[in-house]
Amino acid sequence: MSCKLVIAEDYKMVREVFEDIAAQSERYEVAASFASAAQLLDWCRFNDADIALLDVLFPGSMSGLDAAAELKKLRPEMKIVIVTSMPEVSYMSRARAVGADSFWHKEIQEQPLLELLDRTMAGESVYTGDVPHAQLGNADTAAFTDREIDVLHELVGGASNQEIAACLDISETTVKSHIANLLQKTGYRSRLELAVKARHLGLVIKD
Repeated sequence: MSCKLVIAEDYKMVREVFEDIAAQSERYEVAASFASAAQLLDWCRFNDADIALLDVLFPGSMSGLDAAAELKKLRPEMKIVIVTSMPEVSYMSRARAVGADSFWHKEIQEQPLLELLDRTMAGESVYTGDVPHAQLGNADTAAFTDREIDVLHELVGGASNQEIAACLDISETTVKSHIANLLQKTGYRSRLELAVKARHLGLVIKD
């Protein structure tokens, strides 16, 4: 008996590729396919599926990560695979945090998507490789600490030092120190330039 797969991907061509991949195997039946995560979530309120394939970004709509969190509450038995092409540094950890079973990066493709679906349905939690490195100014993203990434996230959202400190539960002095380190590593002259470049490159995306 085939597994029912439901897909959410805003790019029609990519969505059709996912559908074709599933059709290559008799193990999967595409039960539904949508252009947004919100549509997928609404469908799942009244219909059953075994596994969901969710992109992260849906402009102007609920993110795939938010939908995954709701799906795990609604249908905890459903397997969830998060996919993305963005180099955003927090997606993998956030996918784990919301309970996504597996994570697949379109640009890395260490293993075929069909194989990842099979392994996920078999009960594995598959997080393939590392987030792709990106260059921000003079620095490779691997040079940033987790806390610097946290600060950068808030900067991209336009938060002040005081707001960042409150959000991350650290002092304003520590915030200033992290920003200074980021500027020194990247070679940018201002926090505004740093935030704009990070967002433009897709390195940090503020939901």
